[in-house]
Amino acid sequence: MRRTLSALGVAGALLAAAVVVPAVAASADPEAGAERRPAAHRPIVIGHRGASGYRPEHTLESYRLAIRQGADFIEPDLVSTKDGVLVARHENEISGTTDVAAHPEFAGRRATKTIDGVAVTGWFTEDFTLAELKTLRAEERLPQVRVTNTAFDGRFEIPTFQEVLDLARAESAARGRSIGVYPETKHPSYFASIGLALEEPLVAVLRANRLTHRGDPVFVQSFETANLRKLDKMIDVRLIQLVDATGAPYDFVAAGDRRTYADLASAAGLRWVAGYADGVGLNKNLIVPRDAAGKLRTPTSVIADAHREKLLVHAWTFRAENQFLPVDFRIGTDPNARGDITAEYELFLGLGLDGVFADQPDTAVAARAGR
Repeated sequence: MRRTLSALGVAGALLAAAVVVPAVAASADPEAGAERRPAAHRPIVIGHRGASGYRPEHTLESYRLAIRQGADFIEPDLVSTKDGVLVARHENEISGTTDVAAHPEFAGRRATKTIDGVAVTGWFTEDFTLAELKTLRAEERLPQVRVTNTAFDGRFEIPTFQEVLDLARAESAARGRSIGVYPETKHPSYFASIGLALEEPLVAVLRANRLTHRGDPVFVQSFETANLRKLDKMIDVRLIQLVDATGAPYDFVAAGDRRTYADLASAAGLRWVAGYADGVGLNKNLIVPRDAAGKLRTPTSVIADAHREKLLVHAWTFRAENQFLPVDFRIGTDPNARGDITAEYELFLGLGLDGVFADQPDTAVAARAGR
């Protein structure tokens, strides 16, 4: 379904230093509105797991807050229940994001499984029906880092993908602007291996909601390649290949394919990705690497290489806390305090990004407005 692309040359020179744009003070109010008129070519802001810097991730309240803060897209990670319903969780192992351990009726379902070659112990969504999962409540995944988010522990349900789409539709109508959804298929090879492939239910939900065309406000993303290539033959929404700074797609590992994420981020790899995807979601370190001390180095040519293949470039993940920022933008010594996230946005947006994944969407919207 993707367009046919001709082979193009490799850009040899590194990108120049980032263009400096005026600083914009990020709003300290997580509910500060950011309803602005759409601009033709402005980078999109993706609420990463909603507004996960302010609410427990992957809850309707987190997504709703991201929308209030001006996010253009909300991002649900999708896993399957035992009865084949797609729900929003960062991982299928849910002990760190729900109160499942406090439910004695589910104590016997604690298990150890091998997920993408790694032994994982806990409770898994595929061992619960949707009705059972709905009895659980979400908890903050990073309670030591985002202490204030723990005030919301125990209040919010695990949403289905359909409920996320319903929210986006209702908020779009209420606010008079399009709010897109940016689902990620989590561990697709694993789910296929246990008879719960993610692609068919994902396509079924999108079709039921009339979200089937390239112009619709949908991106589907994955760290694996085979499921995106499968989806490319099933539906015509935009597809985004996620690319990490280390390791390899698990479908490559399982198939004995020796290529790595670094190979996909090369000029030749991006040309291959452009055969089935519309863009790449890059780990920020692929764009501006950090040295061993955590300081920024010279930007790479990856954005220019991707744009040469007519691929969109979205980067992840922008988080305001010091421990997630390069040393250059940290303020003080408290790893959980806020650093200069605006400076990081200025750097990356100045390099030509098409979108950013943000835990605190208000900070991204504010930085974008100042360009």
